[in-house]
Amino acid sequence: MPRPEGRPDPADKTQLERNPVRLRRVLSLFRPYRLQVGVVMALIVASSAIALATPFLVRTVIDDALPQQDVRLLAWAVAGMVGVAAATSLLGVVQTWMSTTVGQRVMHGLRTSVFSHLQRQSLGFFTRTRGGEVQSRLTNDIGSMQSVVTSTATSLASNATTVVGTAVAMAALSWRLSLLSLVVLPPAIWLTRRVALMRREVTAARQRRMADMQTQVEEGLSISGVQLGKTLGTGPAQSARFADTSADLVALEVRSQLAGRWRMATMSIVFAGIPALIYLFAGLPATSGGMTIGTLVAFTALQGTLFRPLMGLLDVGVQLTSSMALFSRVFEYLDLPVDIADPETPQTLAAARGEVRLEHVGFHYGDPGRPALTDVDLVVPAGSTLALVGETGSGKTTLASLVSRLNDVTAGRVTIDGVDVRDLSLAELARVVGVVSQETYLLHTTIRENLRYAKPDATDAEIEDAARRAQVHAVIAALPDGYDTLVGARGHRFSGGEKQRLAIARTLLRDPRVLVLDEATSALDNETERAVQAALDEVARGRTTITIAHRLSTVRDADTIAVLAHGRVVEQGSHDELVAHGGRYAALAGSPVGVPA
Repeated sequence: MPRPEGRPDPADKTQLERNPVRLRRVLSLFRPYRLQVGVVMALIVASSAIALATPFLVRTVIDDALPQQDVRLLAWAVAGMVGVAAATSLLGVVQTWMSTTVGQRVMHGLRTSVFSHLQRQSLGFFTRTRGGEVQSRLTNDIGSMQSVVTSTATSLASNATTVVGTAVAMAALSWRLSLLSLVVLPPAIWLTRRVALMRREVTAARQRRMADMQTQVEEGLSISGVQLGKTLGTGPAQSARFADTSADLVALEVRSQLAGRWRMATMSIVFAGIPALIYLFAGLPATSGGMTIGTLVAFTALQGTLFRPLMGLLDVGVQLTSSMALFSRVFEYLDLPVDIADPETPQTLAAARGEVRLEHVGFHYGDPGRPALTDVDLVVPAGSTLALVGETGSGKTTLASLVSRLNDVTAGRVTIDGVDVRDLSLAELARVVGVVSQETYLLHTTIRENLRYAKPDATDAEIEDAARRAQVHAVIAALPDGYDTLVGARGHRFSGGEKQRLAIARTLLRDPRVLVLDEATSALDNETERAVQAALDEVARGRTTITIAHRLSTVRDADTIAVLAHGRVVEQGSHDELVAHGGRYAALAGSPVGVPA
C-alpha cells in the first residue's frame, strides 16, 4: 500500500524510469466500471459537502437556540446534526462497498491475467527469475493495488473536496481568522513532514532487516535448509547470524517507535497549538471583528478538519508515484513476450500414432555462435524406442525438450505424425507427449490429488490402475491413509524411487502416445532403478519412447540408439550395430561403469 511520507521512494522512481506507465493504460483497467467509479466519486463529494453543515448547525445552537431558549430551533439543529452524521456514515458504507468491489474486480482481472501470461513463458524465464519475485508481484503488488482504488484514489477525491469546501466555509464564517490560518498552517505542515521523513528512514531500515530475517528463516528452517545445515555443520554459524540480525532489529524497533512517538507528539502540538492561536486572535479587539462564540467554535471545528486532508493533498505526488510503480511492476510482467505460444490456427491429432521426426534441427540458447544442436536428423517410428546417449553437455536434454516444446527449434522442425509441433496447441501437445524427468515434483496435497493433477476428471479406479501399472500401488496401500496420505513439502516423505513411480503413474493417467524419459533413473540406486525401470517398461509398451540414458545398461534393448557429441548426432543404430562399429558408443559401452564421462 502506498505510504505517503513526504517524498517518493527511490525504488519507485527507479521502477518507473525503467518501465514507464501511461496513465491512460491504468485508467483503461477501470473503463468497464466507469459508472461505479463515477458513483463513488459523487458519493465522496456529497459526503464531504453534507459534513460541512455540522459547524453551521453548532453555531446556530450556540448563538441562537441556547441564548433565546428556542426549543424548536434547538431540536431542529440537533436533529440536523444527527441527520448529517447518519447520512455521511451511510454514504461512507456505500462508497466503501462500491470502491472495494471495483478494486477487487480489477485486482482479480490483473491477477488472473498475470498468472496465465506467466504460465505461457518459457523455462528460460523461470531459470533467470527468482521464484520469490514472481510470487511477490502476483500477491503483494497486485494486492497493494487495491489501495489505489479504496485508499489513494478515494482519499485524493475526498481530501480535495474537503479542503475546498472547508476553505470556503471558513471564509464564510470569518475571513480574518482564515487569513490567520494561511500564516499558521505552513510552518505546522513543514514541521510535521520533517518528522514524517525521519520516521520513514527508520521504518525502511527496519523493513530491510525484517526481510533479511525472513530470508534467514526460510533458508535455515526449510527441509532442504535444515538438511544442508546439518550435513555441513553450519547450525552454530546460522544461529549467530540470526542473533545479529535480531539484535539489529531491537535497536531499529526502538528507533521506529520513538520516531512514531515524535510524529504523534508533533501532531498533538499542532492540533493543540492552532486552535489556541485562533482563540487568542479571536479575543483581541483588533482581530476579533465582533466574532460570536458560536462562530469561533464552528471555525475551530472546521480548522481541525482541514489539516489532515491538506497533508494528504501535499503527498499526492508520493501517492501517485507509489501507485504507478505498482502498476509498472505488474505491467512489466504482462508485457513480457511469449516465446512459445499457441498457433493462431492450431491443428489436431485426433488419432495420434506417435511417429516423431527431427528434420535438420538446430537450436541455440540466445547466442547463434554457440549452438546447442546442429543439423540433427532423426526418425522415431510410431511405437519404437529411441535412446539418446552422449557426454554431459552433448545436447541430449535439449533435444528431448524440443519434442515436448519446452523449447522451440531455431532451425529445422520437429514433427509428430507429419505435423510440426509448433502447429499444435500446447494443450494438444501435452495430451500427445508425456515427460518423466529425474527431478520429480509433487504438490503439497494428497497422493490422490497429485495423480489427478494430470487428469482432473480421473476416477478413483483409473488412479489405482495407473498406480498398479507404475508398480507403486502396494506402497500407497501400505500407508495408514492410503491414497489420501498427504505428500508433504516436495514429497520428502517418499524415497526417490517412490516419487519417480508416482510421477510415472501420473503420466500414465494422461495416456500419451509419445513418452520422453529424461534420465528418469539416473539418481537411483541399482535396486530401486530396477523397480522403476520395470515401471518404465510398462509405461513404454506400445508407445513411442525417447529415452535419455545415464546408464547404458538401460538402453541396450532400444530400437535405435543415437550418440550425440557437441550437439551433433555422430552415430546411430542398435546396440549390437554400434558396438560392432567400434566407435564412440563402443568406447562408452566398454568403460568400467558404462556411464558417459
